[in-house]
Amino acid sequence: MSHNPVVWTPSKDWAEDTNWARFLAHAGEDSLETLNARASREPEWFWQTLIGFQQFPFLTPFDRVLDLSEGLPFPRWCVGGTTNITLACLDRQIALGRGNALAVIFEAEDGSVERLTYAELHERTCRLASGLAGLGLTAGERVGIFMPMMGDSVVGYLALARLGCIVLPLFSGFGPAPLVDRLNDAGAVAVLCVDAALRRGKTVAMKAVLDEAAASIPSLRTVVMKSRFGGAPMQAGRDHDWDAVLASGSPDLPAVELPAEAPLMIVYTSGTTGKPKGTVHTHCGFGIKTGLDLHLIFDVKAGDRLLWMTDMGWLVGPVQTVGGLMAGATLVLAEGVPDYPGPGRLWELIARHRVSVLGLSPTAARLMIQAGVAEAEAHDMDSLRLIASTGEPWDPASWMWIFTHVLKRRGPLLNYSGGTEMGGILASHLLKPQRPATLDGPLPGTGADIVDDAGRSVGPGEIGELVMRDACIGTTRGLWQDREKYLDTYWSRIPGMWVHGDFASRSADGIWRLHGRSDDTIKLAGKRTGPAEIEAALMATGLCADAAAVAIPDRLAGSALVCAVVPVAGRAADAAFLKAASDAVAQALGQAYRPKHVIALDALPKTRNLKTMRRVIRALLLGEAPGDLSSLLNPETLDPIRAAGARLT
Repeated sequence: MSHNPVVWTPSKDWAEDTNWARFLAHAGEDSLETLNARASREPEWFWQTLIGFQQFPFLTPFDRVLDLSEGLPFPRWCVGGTTNITLACLDRQIALGRGNALAVIFEAEDGSVERLTYAELHERTCRLASGLAGLGLTAGERVGIFMPMMGDSVVGYLALARLGCIVLPLFSGFGPAPLVDRLNDAGAVAVLCVDAALRRGKTVAMKAVLDEAAASIPSLRTVVMKSRFGGAPMQAGRDHDWDAVLASGSPDLPAVELPAEAPLMIVYTSGTTGKPKGTVHTHCGFGIKTGLDLHLIFDVKAGDRLLWMTDMGWLVGPVQTVGGLMAGATLVLAEGVPDYPGPGRLWELIARHRVSVLGLSPTAARLMIQAGVAEAEAHDMDSLRLIASTGEPWDPASWMWIFTHVLKRRGPLLNYSGGTEMGGILASHLLKPQRPATLDGPLPGTGADIVDDAGRSVGPGEIGELVMRDACIGTTRGLWQDREKYLDTYWSRIPGMWVHGDFASRSADGIWRLHGRSDDTIKLAGKRTGPAEIEAALMATGLCADAAAVAIPDRLAGSALVCAVVPVAGRAADAAFLKAASDAVAQALGQAYRPKHVIALDALPKTRNLKTMRRVIRALLLGEAPGDLSSLLNPETLDPIRAAGARLT
């Protein structure tokens, strides 16, 4: 890994203008290395220092920032303090004089644009919260948000938080069944929704989906609907018009004072089997951790414009909302997908709204790359100063394409590993000299390490589990109503450590690399490998627009490698193409890694936030049930994989 060339080095002026530099000066530390070491030795000092730097508001100061009397799995944070996360997102920003600054720019798929200042966002939040209180909603009750990423979804999220309700973010593309599972698990009493959303030029009903689900949710008593496309049928006594509720409320409702560890939201994650896991995030924990991630890692500052095409139903939606507003930035929200109505829509959004900080997954990058260099360079994206990325490991070829043709080598493309359960980032690039598709290592306050199955730190070049040795303020406070599953899922595999579920390795000079999810393990010739290196070899050919590597059982070898590839536009999936893909893997990793099968597909199954669903590919190839598909974006990809699997047998 250390042979990868450095392609970007922060200038002296750049480095001195970062939030990292300001925080190091505030903490009295000379370097990130000394800060990290001290954070592990003195965790209470670190979190207390970070809270002071962020000026995170408490109505009642806490007595102690960290109490580990119940052990690492169950830390107590900001003990005795009271707060409400909307104080940091709204009230503090207005007190700092940002009332007239833009808080939100929302562009719908049809091109219509809405803008809200911080003062307008504060007023709308207060009015909606007050109106919801008038409908009987109170602190501690669970309330869903079933809306696309738009200005009103931000208003709804903040209004519920201001009341002390526990927010249940729901993916806007869900059908009835996943809504029933999540809303029943949480005991939800209400849902905020829209009548419909736009998706690839089609008006997609959402209220009707919720109505179908509601028949199986006995706890649901209130629905508040925002009408965008002429409304939808309303059930008397249960359903209320969003605008009428908003108009009934007070423009200046004080935030409900809550214990610092009061739950802010339950974010559900999907697994291969069983019910979704409800991760629990608190007002102080999510606010302070998101501040660390966006202010320090992403270097978001007041006046920045932050765009990450995501959904309120995934953690990135609340992260963008809370972290961007806490920083005094402008949230640039876009309905739909990055390549519709035109292949360069994402680049157009950046240029039109002068985006300075972009969130981009590697899979979304591969999608945009298919439109070509000319499409990217046709748009003036000189406002962009950095890109942050997560979701999956990068292949170096795609990383360099984005770095060269989108960033124009002006700033860093920050790679990080994190997750819903973590409430954000575990390991990242930290604004040091940068090599393609790598990380600098652990985020201070996490004690992140790479270990073997016995919990021993692995040596250079060895692949191991990414773990956390320290308590982190952003980590889920268990799983909703399931203490034992929480312990079993994250704390049982290696005693005394949080096992994150990612494979990683590091070089002799400390450069980290991600290798994919550990449940996507590929073991060939006695060597454990993540899919990232195999997929990188395929992408480096320039023949593949996308790729996924999975292992299936083999009677003779134990495991056999199967590569699913999407040819670039205009490339036939003929025998020469399949052989070139197979040869590329063998040449890059050795003959032991030559795929037993290469299958060509039109597209790979993706989640709504554009992660490749490798476990679904594997299951379908083997003729097995694919597990939870509630987050699947493109169900039309499943039958071709089943058919390919039938041919393999």
